[in-house]
Amino acid sequence: MFYFVTQSSFKMEEKDAYAELSSIRQLMERSAKFISLSGLSGVLAGIYALAGAFLAYTIVYGNSRSLDYRDNYVNDADVLPQLFLIAVVVLVLSLGTGIYLTIRQAKKKGERFWNPVSKRLVTNMAIPLITGGLLLLIFIIRGQFDFVASACLIFYGLSLIAASQFTFTDVKWLGCGEIVLGLLAAAFPGYGLIFWVFGFGLLHILYGTIMHFKYNQ
Repeated sequence: MFYFVTQSSFKMEEKDAYAELSSIRQLMERSAKFISLSGLSGVLAGIYALAGAFLAYTIVYGNSRSLDYRDNYVNDADVLPQLFLIAVVVLVLSLGTGIYLTIRQAKKKGERFWNPVSKRLVTNMAIPLITGGLLLLIFIIRGQFDFVASACLIFYGLSLIAASQFTFTDVKWLGCGEIVLGLLAAAFPGYGLIFWVFGFGLLHILYGTIMHFKYNQ
């Protein structure tokens, strides 16, 4: 009888210890990773990108249904500013939506949006993005447009991988997908719009949907 009571008490203490260790691990993960990213923001960013790509296609190809290589449009004085404006609008909408929904998600989870972890996440993500942005600016100034789409995808993918160590691992796989599409865009210059649709549009929607049902329910 004494042995049975002792064994039962030991099992209860063991369960309590496991529960305590699990709680400690969760607290450590919350302090080391930013877990309030919104999956819905990824879906909406993908939709914005698809809309922007459709407008860009209309400007570049007009009513044509062809996706043949086009290089003459870059010399048109009116085209480049329009494409730049579309890119800026898509970027602002994506960032604004992402920040708003992430703040809302953080409040639901009782987290502060701007904390030491999110600061490290933004810093690590910003370095590849700024580097890539400066490289793109050099390409555009020099009139070398063939690899603009490729560089966008590759540096964006690198920034996601750099930021993934401070948030969900899924972000790293999104980054890897962007890099693969960027390399394909480099192998097939002139078809960057197609790879943009897959990278910034469809891949974002897929990623955002997975993140929403996996973490934001």
